[in-house]
Amino acid sequence: MKFNAKLIILLLLFPAVINAQTVVSGKVTESATGTPIPFANVIFSGTQDGAITDFEGNFSAKTTAAVDSIEVHYIGFVKRTKALKRGVSQTINFQLDEDVQTLGEVVVYAGENPAWPIMRKVVDHKKENDKRSLSAYDYESYTKVEFDVDNLSDFIQKWKLVKKVQGVLDSIQTIAGDDGKPVLPIFLSEAISRYYYRIDPTLKRENIIKTKVSGVGITDGTLTSQVIGSTFQEYNFYQNWLNIITKEFVSPIADSWKLYYEVYLEDSLYVGDDYCYRIDFYPKREQDLAFTGTMWITKEDYAIRRIDATVPKEVNLNYIEKIKIQQDMIKSSAGPWLPEKTRVVVDVSQITKQTAGMLAKFYVSTKDHQVNDPKPNEFYLDPVTMEEDVRDFTDEYWEEFRHDTLTSTEQNVFMMIDTLKKIPAVKTYMDMAKFLITGYYKVGKIDLGPYPTFFGKNNIEGVRIGFGARTNIDFSRKWTVGGYIGYGFDDEQYKYKIYVDRILDRSPWTNVKIEHQKELEQVWLLNEQIEPNSLFYSLSRFGTLTQPFFINKTRVSVFRQLSRGFGAEASYKFESFDPQFEFNYFLDEPGSETASTYQVSEATLSVRYAKDEVFVINDNERMSLGTVRWPAFNLDYTYGMKGVIGSDFEYHKIKLGIEKKQKMGLLGVSNISLTGGYIYGELPYPLLYNTIGNETNFYVDFAYNLMNYFEFSTDKYIDFRYRHSFEGFILNAVPLMKKLKWRLIGSANMLYGGLDPVNINKVQYPTDAEGNEKIPFSQFDRRPYMEVGYGVENILKIFSVEAFHRLTYLDRPDVSKFGLKFSIKVIL
Repeated sequence: MKFNAKLIILLLLFPAVINAQTVVSGKVTESATGTPIPFANVIFSGTQDGAITDFEGNFSAKTTAAVDSIEVHYIGFVKRTKALKRGVSQTINFQLDEDVQTLGEVVVYAGENPAWPIMRKVVDHKKENDKRSLSAYDYESYTKVEFDVDNLSDFIQKWKLVKKVQGVLDSIQTIAGDDGKPVLPIFLSEAISRYYYRIDPTLKRENIIKTKVSGVGITDGTLTSQVIGSTFQEYNFYQNWLNIITKEFVSPIADSWKLYYEVYLEDSLYVGDDYCYRIDFYPKREQDLAFTGTMWITKEDYAIRRIDATVPKEVNLNYIEKIKIQQDMIKSSAGPWLPEKTRVVVDVSQITKQTAGMLAKFYVSTKDHQVNDPKPNEFYLDPVTMEEDVRDFTDEYWEEFRHDTLTSTEQNVFMMIDTLKKIPAVKTYMDMAKFLITGYYKVGKIDLGPYPTFFGKNNIEGVRIGFGARTNIDFSRKWTVGGYIGYGFDDEQYKYKIYVDRILDRSPWTNVKIEHQKELEQVWLLNEQIEPNSLFYSLSRFGTLTQPFFINKTRVSVFRQLSRGFGAEASYKFESFDPQFEFNYFLDEPGSETASTYQVSEATLSVRYAKDEVFVINDNERMSLGTVRWPAFNLDYTYGMKGVIGSDFEYHKIKLGIEKKQKMGLLGVSNISLTGGYIYGELPYPLLYNTIGNETNFYVDFAYNLMNYFEFSTDKYIDFRYRHSFEGFILNAVPLMKKLKWRLIGSANMLYGGLDPVNINKVQYPTDAEGNEKIPFSQFDRRPYMEVGYGVENILKIFSVEAFHRLTYLDRPDVSKFGLKFSIKVIL
């Protein structure tokens, strides 16, 4: 009977025990950015009960203890504690503030730091764990991108435009949570794609299957659909250096990690089914391009299972408050580890206290991983491709195929953006911003611009006014028609350009372009294809023009991408030359009859090989994003055909060039180019290679900065240019200078050439009072032209000052031996 009584008492008390259980679920995020915090410790105060957040920052914890609060701990953030209701299930979310205090203690070990042997084994096992040791891999990728405006200053909130979206701002306050900082969403996108990578040779391809884009002032165009895929969110910490927003950051597991990082073994625990060492890492010098964070290393393979790496604001970067990269890895069937989930947050700081900041958030989830099945080389011809129906979808499609369901916050963001887009004032402001950046203003199916062609003033034309326009992708996906017209009030001449561009194929890219132009040009500007909307070209059209002439030109060109990294263009050009300065050339030998105008008819073949150059399609334009590791080679051959359509000369021109952007890690970045050319034929000097000098106070990268506008003319030449940005190297080590974040720059330019006497004597030069010929250009002797420069960039984040010294040909009249050049450039 006693046993039965106890049993009855226990059965009666059991529901009370169950009811006494406290269950808390929720999410832990950063208050400033809303970014989930994985692997945070959630603990019921005064107990050992709790949970650890997953990669999305979610947690679920329970306890039977008598508790009244729950707290969250995570390295680098201030602990938060919240009250709870005992004995019930409830949801409690946490927004943590970043701990701005520096590392409080330095651990000194009597023997070897226990993290060091683990780090050595990580480096020893890098090759077998690195995905680059696979012959190939591919996977399905889901990418989510969000841009938000944050830190709206009181000054901005008083703007009429902001007041018009006050209803949206009120909704944002609610979504941010009790402790979160509200942000204004302006862009959110999703993409489903298949990503392919081949190791030898290194080739990539991403096929975008579906995209969904919602943005204020941003349309779901072809460029947007390409850049929101996973191609541009590739981060591999097994590389010694990671390229992030054009900068090189040293990996915490780089071969030389000990030179850059302090590491500490903090814990051992399971991540999923993998038992891992938790290692915290910190840069030895706070302004180095390095990370602060935590990584979990598997005990079995010494591979990165999870990493949480942050670039803090102390690093020598402009406009960047913080960069955070979180990554979960999964072991492939062949052994190396592939990214399973990646989250990147870039916090762009306020430029001034009166402006706003911006948050860029990127999330990539992968599945269906396939390894060691390389495709043929031609499969990778286009790095980014899109399905024809890439923007045709239903809500049911995304519910089925997106890897993760949208949170309630993200669902609200889509609705907010749709609301903002319907406000006319918002659209107007965004259109004006794009006009200032691109030079074109979209009006339906027409783009007006570029605006630098609208006005000019010089000694030949006087005041010049103009107007330009082109069709856009809404007009046609295959045809682009554009041009401009200008009128000079002094010379009373119209100038104009009209062109038609026909896209024959987008993969591989093939197009035909026909253009006709009448324009006032200058002899020394003919060597470079300078865009009319560039600042240097615009400035060169003001003031006194150097050897100006009218040109009538008709040009037909055909371009085709022949293979990955290899493209070719064939073109034909006919143009006439009408000088507006004193110019005569001999029709035959010196002393024969002369003429001042001429016509040329020439065919050109241009080829370019850049092994890893990345291209994207911006509506009806093909844009290069540059090369990654390999140099680019350019070869141009031109044949001038005498007698064809009245052409006056026969000649051959050949030019070969190589260019390379060399990233040197901690030492900075170098830009190197070497070009050589040869011209065969009897030609007047306007048809030769005429050097581009720079007589302005502004630095120009393709000009010689202490050379006069038109100082040398050659028919054979070698051109070498070198420019190096030291980033924070050297000045970061100077205590008073590192706070300014100034960066050293240096350059060296050289040109050597020659001019055949036949070409010198082809022109009848004017004479002075004594009867001496006034040749308008100089000739090279046995010395090259050389100049060197050194200076400082990043002054107040946008200004640079560089001192140049001219080293040769100092005895020439009207030359500058020394000069200061200034530039304004937004750099990170």
